[in-house]
Amino acid sequence: MSMVELQDILSEYGEEFKAKHHLSYEQTKAFSAILKCRTAELGGHMDICSSCGYSKPSYNSCRNRNCPKCQTFAKEKWINNQKCDLLNVQYFHVVFTVPAELNGIFYANQIQCYNLLFKSVSETLQELANDSKYLGASIGFTAVLHTWGQNLHYHPHIHCIVPAGGLDKSGGWKNSKKKFFMPVEVLSAKFRGKFLALLKNTIPMVDSEILDKCYDKNWVVYCKPPFKNAGYVVEYLGRYTHRIAISNNRILSAENGTVTFQWRDYSDGNKQKVMTLSADEFLRRYFMHVLPKGFSKIRHFGFLSSRGKQVKLGKCKIQTATAKYKKLSADELLEKILGRKPAVCPDCGCPLIHHKLLPP
Repeated sequence: MSMVELQDILSEYGEEFKAKHHLSYEQTKAFSAILKCRTAELGGHMDICSSCGYSKPSYNSCRNRNCPKCQTFAKEKWINNQKCDLLNVQYFHVVFTVPAELNGIFYANQIQCYNLLFKSVSETLQELANDSKYLGASIGFTAVLHTWGQNLHYHPHIHCIVPAGGLDKSGGWKNSKKKFFMPVEVLSAKFRGKFLALLKNTIPMVDSEILDKCYDKNWVVYCKPPFKNAGYVVEYLGRYTHRIAISNNRILSAENGTVTFQWRDYSDGNKQKVMTLSADEFLRRYFMHVLPKGFSKIRHFGFLSSRGKQVKLGKCKIQTATAKYKKLSADELLEKILGRKPAVCPDCGCPLIHHKLLPP
């Protein structure tokens, strides 16, 4: 049985879904792009082998960031670039989550709330790291916004990859503690205070009862065990940076008006489970996670931010004895993805020729 894809679900149930729901401009754009991706509608070219006569049309990708087919090359390209910024130190994975009581406010004010989330996370980490009680150094890190849980419900949170140390006032490298440079309870309390203060100033009409509930809760911030080595860090982070709400390989079936998919229940010992939803509910949950136009979900802070990065990161590399990384070419990246040279016939190994353009 062939694999069911998001494109198949949209093709079969998409028009009925659109008739029942109002989609934003970005959601409509994603809907159309995913439907057309790698089909004759976008045009392409014909690959022909001059030796054995093999031929196959190659249709263009939609390149929409919400399309499950278009993220692999973008992810590998991003990983390739980020390896140039890796340091020869330990790294930590820290996750910041907001309480479910704020979900409605977040979804109604996405740009403002997502920006506040980035701001409160970055200030929390940098201010505590600069405190001599914890690290006493300036750090750098990469933060990635996700808006979903494994069951596709709305769940805004930020993943951070943080090097284990930073630059002290004299410009030397200072290593952090092995378990992280501060207790997660301290992180959580400061993050909660920062975010709620920013929220009240930015969106003053927020219900005071919701704010009181959020002040009374312990916010979920957790730090995973450090990575085995720096080389593993970016490969791991690549799963998060270019991940979308659901990948095609998690979809098991789409039939009789329902969609069945795999999901992992973190609240039940990380068990893998199966969920079946109506096609309408599946698509509703999926399109909730299409971000506003032009919104940047990957951001770099501290000595990894664009301002002064060359000087500060250069110092970090010298202090940590980090070797220079040689980037892979575009063809080498494609070979890594495909498991073969991209311009070679899969049947006989001879060169392929892009014979003619196929118009849309």
